[in-house]
Amino acid sequence: SKQVVILDLDHRDKVLDSGVQLLDSTQISGYRFSEAWATDQRLFFNLEFSRPYTQVSFENENLSGHSVKAAFEFDPTESETLEIRIGISAVDEKGAYENRQTELSNKSFEDTQKAADQTWEKQLNKIVVETYNNADKVNFYTALYHTMLAPNLYQDVDGRYRGMDMNIHQDNETTYYTVFSLWDTYRAAHPLYTIIEQDRTNDFIKTFINKFEEGGIMPIWDLSANYTGCMIGYHAVPVIADAYMKGIRDYDVDKAFTAMKHSASQDKLGLASYKSLGYIPVETESESVSKTLEYAYDDWTIAIMAKELGENEDYQKYIQRAQYYKNVYDPKTKFMRGRFRNKWFAPFDPYEVNYNYTEANSWQYSFYTPQDISGHISLMGGKDSYEEMLDKLFSAEVETSGRNQADITGLIGQYAHGNEPSHHMAYLYNYVNKPHKTQEKVRRILSDLYHNAPDGISGNEDCGQMSAWYIFSALGFYPVTPGSNEYIIGSPLVKSATINLENGKKFTVSAPNNGEKSLYVKAVNLNGEALKNSYFSHSDIVNGGSLVFDMSKTKTEWGTEDRSVPSTQINDFLITAPPYISDGDITFKERTNIVLKSIQPDAAIYYSTKKGTSFKEYTTPITITDDIELQTYAVVDGKTSATIQTDFWKVNPDLKIELKTVYSNQYNAGGDNALIDGVLGSEDFRTGTWQGYLDEDVHAVVNLSKPRTINNVSVNFLSNQSPWIFYPSRVECYVSNDGKTFSMVGAQDLKIEKLDDINIKTIEFGKLDQPYQYVKIIAKKIGKIPSWHLGSTYDDGRTWIFVDEIQVDY
Repeated sequence: SKQVVILDLDHRDKVLDSGVQLLDSTQISGYRFSEAWATDQRLFFNLEFSRPYTQVSFENENLSGHSVKAAFEFDPTESETLEIRIGISAVDEKGAYENRQTELSNKSFEDTQKAADQTWEKQLNKIVVETYNNADKVNFYTALYHTMLAPNLYQDVDGRYRGMDMNIHQDNETTYYTVFSLWDTYRAAHPLYTIIEQDRTNDFIKTFINKFEEGGIMPIWDLSANYTGCMIGYHAVPVIADAYMKGIRDYDVDKAFTAMKHSASQDKLGLASYKSLGYIPVETESESVSKTLEYAYDDWTIAIMAKELGENEDYQKYIQRAQYYKNVYDPKTKFMRGRFRNKWFAPFDPYEVNYNYTEANSWQYSFYTPQDISGHISLMGGKDSYEEMLDKLFSAEVETSGRNQADITGLIGQYAHGNEPSHHMAYLYNYVNKPHKTQEKVRRILSDLYHNAPDGISGNEDCGQMSAWYIFSALGFYPVTPGSNEYIIGSPLVKSATINLENGKKFTVSAPNNGEKSLYVKAVNLNGEALKNSYFSHSDIVNGGSLVFDMSKTKTEWGTEDRSVPSTQINDFLITAPPYISDGDITFKERTNIVLKSIQPDAAIYYSTKKGTSFKEYTTPITITDDIELQTYAVVDGKTSATIQTDFWKVNPDLKIELKTVYSNQYNAGGDNALIDGVLGSEDFRTGTWQGYLDEDVHAVVNLSKPRTINNVSVNFLSNQSPWIFYPSRVECYVSNDGKTFSMVGAQDLKIEKLDDINIKTIEFGKLDQPYQYVKIIAKKIGKIPSWHLGSTYDDGRTWIFVDEIQVDY
C-alpha cells in the first residue's frame, strides 16, 4: 500500500495567495494568505517529515497561487510510522522555522503528548473540585478546559508579532495575544481570569494597549491582526477597569486609561448620536437599543476607574453617560425599546427578534443595567414590580418571533442561556430580596443546560464565556457587574473546591450537605464567620480563605433582609432624560396631536416648533396642521436633558395605499403608509426606513383619490445580498380608474446576479397616455435563493424584498 500525505492549501476559506518551497527531502516551508472573518489572515509554516519523501506531485504544477495542493509519497517499507513536526507564524517563514525548532526539535510525538498532558494537568489544577457525581466533575473540567482555549498566543519565540497595522513588531516584555471575543468574554471569562490568570490578565491588557497604538483603537473582536467588525460595545474597556479595580495593574495605567476613553470618543457605530442625544435612534444605527445599553455599562467602568485615578471631570462625564440606559426605557411596557423618530418603535412585540437588538429581543435585553440595578428597579416601580417582570421573563412563552436568530438557544421562558445578554439575569433575584429564586434558576441551568455530550452546552461556546458561567455558578457565585468587585451568591453544585491562586494562597468552597435536591442556601460562613449578605468581595478570594455553604432542600430566609441585599446604584450627577413623543403621527394628512412624555414624572418639558424660535413649556397636546421642526427637552431639579429634534410633515392627503401582501413587522418602516410617506430608505436596511417582505411578492395599490395625469411612476428597491435581500425578479406597473380592472402599462425584468456591494435601484415607468386614479405595483420575489449564495442551505432558501418608496408624479 502507498503512504501519501496531502498538503491542501486551498482548503477552508478564500485563498488570497499561497505557496510552497521544497527545502530538502524532509523539510518544506510556505505561506497561506486568506480572507474570511479576518479579511487579511496571514499564515506561514515550516514543516519537517521524520523521514524523506520519495516523490512529490503538485496539482497542475502549481507551487504558488490560489490553489496549491501537493501529494508527498513515502517508502512504505521503511516504517509504518511517519511523524510531521509543524511550526507556524504570522510573521514569516523564518519565524515558523524558529518556532518549530524551539518547541519541537528532537521531540517525539510521545514527548509532545506528555508535555501537553503535564501542561493541562497544571492548568486544570488551578481549581480542584469534588462533586457528588462523576458527570458534574466531567462537566466542570470540560468547562474549565474550554475557558483556557482562548485568547490565543500570537507571537513568535523571538518576540516578533504581526500588529493591527499588519506590520511586524518586537516586544520581548509582553506576551501578545489574539482572539478576543470581548462581547462574550468580558461578562464572566475575563473576571474568571482575574482570579486564576492574573499574570495573563496583565498581558491581555498590555496586548490591548499595543493594539491601540498599532491600529488606532482597541479591538472589539480581533482575529489574526484584523479588526473583524463583529459585535458591539467597546468591551476591552471593562476588562481593563475590572482588572484595575481588583489591583491587577502591571501595565501602563495612563496609556490604558487613554485607550479606554479613546474607544468611547468615536463617532462611528452610533456613538455620535449616543454622545449628543443620550441614546441611539433606530433610524441612525442598527441594534440601537443593545448598543445604547452596552455603551452605558462600558462608560460606567470608565467612570469608576476615573474616580479611582482622581480624574474628576472624566468621572462626571462618564457616570452621566452610564445612565443613558434610562433613555431607552419605556415606562408603559417596562421594556427597553427602540426610539424611532423619537417615538417608541411600533408595533411592539417583546418576543420579536429584530435589528433593534443584538442577537436578541427586548425580553433578553431589558434587564441589562448591571451598573445601576437599583436605578432600574426604581424605574420599574420598585422591587415587587421588578421581581414580577423577572418572573414573567422565566415563565414567558419559549417561542420568539421576527427574524431567525440561531444564537438564541437554551431558552427558559425568554431567558436565553445560549447567548450572552441573559447570563446575569438568574442572579438578579438577589437584588430584590428573593435569593431562593436565584438558587432555583441557577441550579436548573447548571443541571439542564450543561451535559457530557458533543452538544453538551446550549449555545456557541464563545471563546470560554459559556463555560466560565458554569465554573462560577458551580462554585456558588457569579460576577453580575464586572468592575464592582462583588460576586453574587447562587447555588453551588460542587461538594468542595480549592482555588489555587498565583500568590500561593488558597480559597476553598465547601458544601458538605449539598446534593441534587439540596439547592437552597440555609447559611453561609466566610472565613469562619456567618455571612448574612448574599454577596461577597473579590478580595475575600485573593486574600485566601474559605466559603462554607449549609444547604437545604427547602427555601429559607437567608439573604432576604434589606441589609443583606447586593446593590449597584448611581447616585452622582444624575441626568435628566430627554422627553419622547407618546402620541402623534410623524407624517399626517390633515392634522395630528402631539403628546410629549418623560420617564421622570416630575420633569418639566419644553418645546419649540421651528429651529431658532423660543421654547415654551409643554402642558397640553400640540395640534399641528403643517410641517414643523419639533424640538424638545426636559428639566428636572435644574438639570437639562439633551434637545431632540423630530421633523413632522404633512403628506399629500389625496394619496392612499392598500397593501395586498403582508410586510414583516420588524421592517415596517413606520406602518401601512410607509411606501407613500415621503421618507426614502438609506443603504442601511436595519435603520427602519425600508419595508421588508420575506418570501412574499410586493403587491400595493396607490389611490390618487381621482383620475390624474401621471408624469412618472417610480419605486425603489434595495440589494444587500449578504443578509438575503435581493432585487425582485420582475416589477410590473398597472393602472385603473375603478380599482377593479387594471391594465399593465409596463414591466421590467431584473437579472438575478451576484452583487457584492449595497445598491439601491429605482424602477421607473414614464408618462402615461391618459389620467388614472389607481396605480398598482407588483414586485415578484426571486424564489429560492441562488445556489451560489451562502444562504442557499439556510432558512429554506427564502429571500427578502426591501421596498421604499412608491412615488407617483402628477
